Amino acid sequence: MEKSPEKNLVQLSLSEEIFQKLREAIIVGEIPSGSKLSEPALAKRYGISRGPLREALSRLEACSLIERHPNIGASVVELSQQRLIEIYHIREVLEGLAARQAAYSITQPEITGLRGLLEQHKVDIRQDNGHAYFQKEGDFDFHFRIIQASKNDHLISLLCNDLYYLHRLYRYQFGMPSSSRSNAAFKEHENIVDAIENRDVELAEILMRRHIKASRLNVVKQLNSGINDKIISYTKKATDK
Repeated sequence: MEKSPEKNLVQLSLSEEIFQKLREAIIVGEIPSGSKLSEPALAKRYGISRGPLREALSRLEACSLIERHPNIGASVVELSQQRLIEIYHIREVLEGLAARQAAYSITQPEITGLRGLLEQHKVDIRQDNGHAYFQKEGDFDFHFRIIQASKNDHLISLLCNDLYYLHRLYRYQFGMPSSSRSNAAFKEHENIVDAIENRDVELAEILMRRHIKASRLNVVKQLNSGINDKIISYTKKATDK
């Protein structure tokens, strides 16, 4: 017997709701890195059936936040220095391309929105006394808006679905941006928007790649000065559970 459209819609809504809750729980560390995911336990915890839960888990896998292993099941990805650096290398290339294409296709309202976002970030930095320059999710994230402005569906899928939340997982749990990069990163963002608004496709790509490379080098410096111990400690806690 076919499901009614109304039932399909309800299940879709439940799947979306549980996906967002699980995604947030993983990103903030409520569900630790490396921990196994029990479908019965999760279904009981969130008060849902296994169908919507499995749909949500499939979406989390597509976001690279969980991994499935034969005869073992699903588990949250384990955090590692190598994986983090790989993400930065991929972002450097793909977000450079996104900035280039944004310079072609961005609209004036989108440029105005980016300028307004930067003004808010400037206020945040001043209120934070120059500490970590950390943006909120979605439309509030500078990089997210540039990617969306590229109007390239494949790039948007790769960066906003496959890498976006995985990168946030690292950035949230380990506070990767530091006060030493706050003002420099903000100025780099301003220069990128200038290049995009001027339709200078070459410069937009170069500046975005330099910006992400500088962030990567800063992260490597932090990893070498102690954050790597934090990663090891964090993953050990998960595997000990």
